[in-house]
Amino acid sequence: MTTESLKETIKRELPTWLREDPAFRSYVLELTRNEYADRRETGDRFYELLGELRRDREKQERKWEANQAELERMREEQAQKWEANQVELKRMREEEAQKWEANQAELKRMREEEAQRWEANQAELKRMREEEAQKWEANQAELKRMREEEAQKWEANQAELKDMREEEAQKWDEQAQKWAANQAELQCMHDEDAQKWEQQNRRWDENQAEWRRLWDESRAESNRRWDENQEELKRLHNEIMAQAQKFDRGIGALGSRWGLQSEKAFRDALAAILEQSFDVQVVNVTDYDDSGEVFGRPDQIELDVIIKNGLLLICELKSSIDKAGMYIFERKARFYERRHERKADRLIVISPMIDARARKVGERLGIEMYGDSTEVEAV
Repeated sequence: MTTESLKETIKRELPTWLREDPAFRSYVLELTRNEYADRRETGDRFYELLGELRRDREKQERKWEANQAELERMREEQAQKWEANQVELKRMREEEAQKWEANQAELKRMREEEAQRWEANQAELKRMREEEAQKWEANQAELKRMREEEAQKWEANQAELKDMREEEAQKWDEQAQKWAANQAELQCMHDEDAQKWEQQNRRWDENQAEWRRLWDESRAESNRRWDENQEELKRLHNEIMAQAQKFDRGIGALGSRWGLQSEKAFRDALAAILEQSFDVQVVNVTDYDDSGEVFGRPDQIELDVIIKNGLLLICELKSSIDKAGMYIFERKARFYERRHERKADRLIVISPMIDARARKVGERLGIEMYGDSTEVEAV
């Protein structure tokens, strides 16, 4: 029997031997005791493991219960915090709702105030337009009256000139009649006293010389009176033409206000009149206001400056000026003085249309105001 066959036989028969032969079983167990633990040791070890497992499970259960309690506490804290947050959120929403309602009420109030201001501005604008229309009508009526007065003056001057011409013609006729009378008298003297020819000739020569002297004196007087009349007529003509130019500038100023003439053309015309009438130099100065002290923001500043004999005059040449324009002119003048470090000797506004309120402002600020350039006092 080989070793392999023996091993097979033992494997096949060993279970039966162990069940049926107690002595053999004891022998085998004694022989293999060192290879495994017996039942008692195994049972003790098993119970020990079960005890350890039970203790571990109880420990884990206590930990679980502690964790569950901690989790429950945390859940309760979270629930309390959630409720507190909900209460705080509700309070904040109510506060936000109250603020929203307050803002809406304030916005409504502001809109109502803006509407009232708009209506007030519209009413003020309507009043100002009506006032401007009334002023325009008054100016038109005044202009018409002045034109009628000038027409009457012109007709009166023409009538006076006609009377003067008729008076000169009458005087000339009288002189002619005197000449004819003298001629008749000489002819009679020549016919009556032919014998006294030499004496008559002498008297004739004397009469001729006297007549020539009288004639020359009369002629010189007539020429003198004619020259005086011509000078008077020339003076009246110049006055009428000056008044006409003044009226034309007034009409031009009104036209400029309504878009018929540009502001620059009006300013250039007045500047030319000043230069021709007063022998001054009118300089248009343009500066830039970086700090915005004149208009409240940076902008270009234009001024008309008159210079004569070392004096500095700052002028505003405009077709019309109101209260705001007067304040702006004063600020522009002060800006020029600070920028160029030179004090102006006079501040002058020349405009045919100066608003009554602007005139009060000009008087308070020490600004000279003239309705025409010819009215400006000499420097």
